[in-house]
Amino acid sequence: MKLLVIGSGGREHALAWKLSQSSRIQAIYLAPGNGGTSRTPLLHNVDIQDTDELIEFARKEKIAFTIVGPEAPLAAGIVDAFRTAGLRIFGPTRDAAQLESSKEYAKAFMLRHDIQTGAHETFSDPAAAKAYIARQGAPIVIKADGLAAGKGVVVAETLDEANQAIDHMLGDGSLGPAGARVVIEEFLSGEEASFIVMCDGRHVQALATSQDHKRLLDNDQGPNTGGMGAYSPAPIVTPALHNRIMREVILPAVQGMARDGIPYTGFLYAGLMIGPGTDSQRSIKVLEFNCRLGDPETQPIMMRIKNDLPTVFEHALNGTLDQAEIEWDRRTALGVVLAAHGYPGTPRQGDAITRLAPDTDERMTFHAGTAWEQDTLVTHGGRVLCVTVLADSVRRAQQAAYDGISLTHFDGRQYRNDIGSRALPPVKA
Repeated sequence: MKLLVIGSGGREHALAWKLSQSSRIQAIYLAPGNGGTSRTPLLHNVDIQDTDELIEFARKEKIAFTIVGPEAPLAAGIVDAFRTAGLRIFGPTRDAAQLESSKEYAKAFMLRHDIQTGAHETFSDPAAAKAYIARQGAPIVIKADGLAAGKGVVVAETLDEANQAIDHMLGDGSLGPAGARVVIEEFLSGEEASFIVMCDGRHVQALATSQDHKRLLDNDQGPNTGGMGAYSPAPIVTPALHNRIMREVILPAVQGMARDGIPYTGFLYAGLMIGPGTDSQRSIKVLEFNCRLGDPETQPIMMRIKNDLPTVFEHALNGTLDQAEIEWDRRTALGVVLAAHGYPGTPRQGDAITRLAPDTDERMTFHAGTAWEQDTLVTHGGRVLCVTVLADSVRRAQQAAYDGISLTHFDGRQYRNDIGSRALPPVKA
């Protein structure tokens, strides 16, 4: 069996790595892949990004099915194009991907289908947006309506920060079409969790729970990023909360898409804010929907899967996801991202990666922003690597991950020292 994975990040490296462990896999092609995928057994990079060329490649190589990693090709309609060509592909259609590609669409969808989310308004006029912010006060959240490669969300602690975000998104045009409108929403307090499922249009298969750390610096300080680390499982999602999330968020979303005439296939990611209280009292509000696996949540999630993953995808493509089962390693998986100098604003590229921790059964370094320059592996993006481990507890996973980081080096590297801290019991005074 040959598979094709679209994308170049750590998410795609981890997904392809896990798929390649199946005895049925002959080769997995990544388009375009990265410096790490090119050195992983059975994985092969192909420098193709045009949809028509990818379709021709899939036909020529007799690809069994394709999996789409990032959001941009989904929003551009790659799933629609592959299906029209008679090729099997896992992901949402262009219309379904609006749940991520338009914050305004997603908010209207949630209101229409009684899915709890924060109060919000949408603006295209900077003056009106600033007037709304003045009425609401801070903290407040400003989101670019469209896809902005992880740079379209600002959690403003002050009115000045909020107004600067409006100037950046609506004023200077630096975000392009993604910033033509902004969604301004209330700041929600609580604890975040990532809840990711696979969908076949009717049935849902939940993946292991996870939590990521968005801020650049320790103790959730500094600017928002695409994610500086993650761990699985997320202790905050108890079995009772898991059932509530399925009942109050996931199933209404999938059933709502079907009622709207847009059956949802692919990964569905709900970013949740879980309020305080007992499991039955906690509020569960959706911060965002994404139409793909999270990154870096994918890396620890893939480390915990024990059974044959291609079989699960085949069920999803056949509409029989209710017959699929995923066996999870009971241990904790934890991944720490190493980012480039200057990330997230202006990440530096071209720094030589002089050391990499050896991969083992319980530790993998997944690549994201890496590339080869002649015979040298160099940084080639904001988030460069994710050192991901399996261990018997959160504390042991932390120790193992940071031991791996001590064996890894490139100039200017940035990483947090507290990944997984939310899963630990509070320190007694």
